[in-house]
Amino acid sequence: MSMLPRPLVAAAATAGLYCASALGIAPASAHVHASSDNPVRGGHAIVTFSVPNESSTGAATTALTVALPDVASASTETMPGWTAVFDRDAASGTVHSVTWTAAPGGGIPADQFALFRISVQLPDADTVRFPATQTYADGTVVKWDQPPLPGGGEPEHPAPSLALTAGPASPPHHHPTAHPGPLTEAAPQTGQHKAAPDNTARLLGGAALLVAALGVALTLIRRRT
Repeated sequence: MSMLPRPLVAAAATAGLYCASALGIAPASAHVHASSDNPVRGGHAIVTFSVPNESSTGAATTALTVALPDVASASTETMPGWTAVFDRDAASGTVHSVTWTAAPGGGIPADQFALFRISVQLPDADTVRFPATQTYADGTVVKWDQPPLPGGGEPEHPAPSLALTAGPASPPHHHPTAHPGPLTEAAPQTGQHKAAPDNTARLLGGAALLVAALGVALTLIRRRT
């Protein structure tokens, strides 16, 4: 089997890289990711943040701060080895962010990940972003707060985000007072129209019976005479 010339191999590799770039194919990289089973606009949902440890020095992740879109209420899931603290605005009653901190000697080891869950009311929007800050034991701080690239690509440190869906359509509410007067009075008028023919029929039937009775009486009188 003959070997391909090196210039041809280099040209093929260059062409492959160009095609991958044109198709938007990029090397997969782990990052802080947000997900939810029921991300409805304006509704309550449990949002899960998947946090990997990408430390090149083997340092553990010891803290995670997630910015919230000034929600009115939020609560975290109990997580052994971690404490959660909310940054609240006492004046407005909104929650700005939540910070999880690992117990001394704990955290997310290298090449592992952890799941952080929060129950929160989502905004009435198409998309919600949760900029996050990941802190390592060696003092390294990584901010996951970059928006999507103009072409729709992913930046180096994208902010966790959720695409929200519309809730179920509300059934239409019927208000009888909104209809014009003649429509609301149609039903009783129909009943009155039906009652008039019934009364007439009864009167005619009674008259017929009376005439028949008189005829029978006259016949009996004639026979006796």
